[in-house]
Amino acid sequence: MNPTTSKSKLFEQHYSGILADYVTAIAWSPQGKTLAATSAIGEVVLWNDGELTTLQTGNGKSVDCLAFSHDGKFLAVGGQDGQVKIWQDTELIATLENAPAWVDKLAWNYTSNQLAFSLGRYVQVWDADIREIVVTLNFDNSSVLGIDWRIDGQYLAIAGYKGVKIWQSENWDDEPYILDMVTVSLAMAWSPDGKFLASGNMDRSVTVLEWNNPDPWVMRGFPGKIRQLAWSEATTNLGAPILASSSVEGIVVWEKLEDDNLGWEARVLTNHVDVINAIAFAPKSFLLASAGADGWLCLWDKAQEVSQIITGVSGGFSSLAWHPQGKFLAAGGEKGELVIWSQLLQG
Repeated sequence: MNPTTSKSKLFEQHYSGILADYVTAIAWSPQGKTLAATSAIGEVVLWNDGELTTLQTGNGKSVDCLAFSHDGKFLAVGGQDGQVKIWQDTELIATLENAPAWVDKLAWNYTSNQLAFSLGRYVQVWDADIREIVVTLNFDNSSVLGIDWRIDGQYLAIAGYKGVKIWQSENWDDEPYILDMVTVSLAMAWSPDGKFLASGNMDRSVTVLEWNNPDPWVMRGFPGKIRQLAWSEATTNLGAPILASSSVEGIVVWEKLEDDNLGWEARVLTNHVDVINAIAFAPKSFLLASAGADGWLCLWDKAQEVSQIITGVSGGFSSLAWHPQGKFLAAGGEKGELVIWSQLLQG
């Protein structure tokens, strides 16, 4: 089976490099000057204007998550060895030892230099300004499977078995708000406007909570468990963002209807023939990118139809990240490829 042919070329290859193993995570700095990438063998590298700088060589222990602070000043990574490492520019300023815990989730606050990271059933929050752990939160029900701060920095959501717990960052001691479920929340994300929280679940459902509305919507009918979620920054005429969810090789895009009782309308996007490993909307746009184990990176115009298929890895794609201004699209490969494409200016 061949992928749908491209209608128009939106992006062309700008850079291609290689790491020694599966690219586990990639992220652009908020200013867009630097792309960070990590690998399953423990490498941490920075790409800047065509040059790769190695912050950490492979040590055989996977590095699984990375994130830049909101001002781009700090880069944090976590992984198999239980260490959370924080660099300022290219200087390693802190190493938090947590062995034997495996740190596979971390996220910076959008308004302060507070870093949340997973430690089994707990999440710790480390403050880069005072270089101390400020709180340890007990998720209790299971290992932590997702961490996300709301855009205003006031709420930290943590996902796992039986749903999502949401703590208020001004009052860590207060009981968290609980989005209760009978299943496991595998993927979880706040919308960029902070109005909605979505959870992709093990029981093949998606739950969407509108903040300050006690009745969440639950959407069903997926072919498998929900692996990824992505919200658009752009909003529809109703003022709501679009939500994309991936399950096995399919994508379902959800658009909010005017009638709250009807909830969200679905459309199914099919083109991939293997598991989708990453999805993301371009900034301030409905252009959706999906990266699959089939070696195809699909660009979906208005989150509706394929406008370009990008290849360029020898195995499958493992990760993707949009440049903050949408000028570049970066992706990692299962065989260690790190590829960046630049946007073509349409005449």
